[in-house]
Amino acid sequence: MDSFFFNITDTSYKSTELFKNNNEHITRVDISNGIVFFDIDVKNIKNKKFNFKNLDRMIVIHVVKKGSFKISDNVEQKEYISKQNSIDIYASSRQDLTIIVDEEKEVDIFILFIADFFLKRYLNANINEPIDFLYRKIQEEIGCERMNTQPIDALSLYIINKIINPKTNDSMKSITCEHNVLEFMIHRFKLLDMIDEKIADDEIYISRAAKDILLKDYTSPPTIQVLAHLCATNESKLKKVFKKVYNTTVYCYIQKLRLEKANLLLKEQVLNIGEIAKEVGYKHQGHFSKLFFETYGVYPKDLLKH
Repeated sequence: MDSFFFNITDTSYKSTELFKNNNEHITRVDISNGIVFFDIDVKNIKNKKFNFKNLDRMIVIHVVKKGSFKISDNVEQKEYISKQNSIDIYASSRQDLTIIVDEEKEVDIFILFIADFFLKRYLNANINEPIDFLYRKIQEEIGCERMNTQPIDALSLYIINKIINPKTNDSMKSITCEHNVLEFMIHRFKLLDMIDEKIADDEIYISRAAKDILLKDYTSPPTIQVLAHLCATNESKLKKVFKKVYNTTVYCYIQKLRLEKANLLLKEQVLNIGEIAKEVGYKHQGHFSKLFFETYGVYPKDLLKH
């Protein structure tokens, strides 16, 4: 059986048109050894099935901009549905999959395949790091397992556009696209909720209770004192265990939630920057833009232009 990732011959960047009809296309791009993506934009799909068999260990990220599809794992006898406006991360060490599109007016999907040997370059011997966690996962004997699902955000679309349409000459396409893929991986993997297995149950309980409260109201969150009371603990312990479990302070976590929400609102392109800033809890647009740039490396106005 041929490997999915060893398809580059005389070039380090290989683009293959699998289907082309006017504005419709299915394109496979081998960026470099260990990184492959599919750019799929087709219309009026009815009852299509695609079989996918392989023995490569990989992480797969599905970005479903339009339409939806079902994945049948014929190894574990499981089914997953990837829906419109969602980004799913899957882990797989042996593939016997059937991808099914029942009936869709339009399907617009970006799929990124990352080989385990590519991930291995960035391991740092910390089991609580997302890449180490995902790498260990695909060393197990699993068919296909969904690790995370999140809504599509503006920054992800911005980076994907850079991956699909690299603005560089042919000799630099591979390294430019690989750089953009790493940027995309960093952004998506940071959204994985990693918790050290050695942390005590009561500490996890307190921190998760605090997190649940903040998730419900991060635009005008309770004070630390009130939050501690709601979690049946004191301020000092809440601060300590929250930092221990989530590797960040309560204040920084609130900021993270606000900026993630802003990222989603930017994708919708309905509100302007000032309105988005107020919507997520910031009184001053300039302060919001500064924090957004410090976190994501791009200003909100640049995502609205996309």
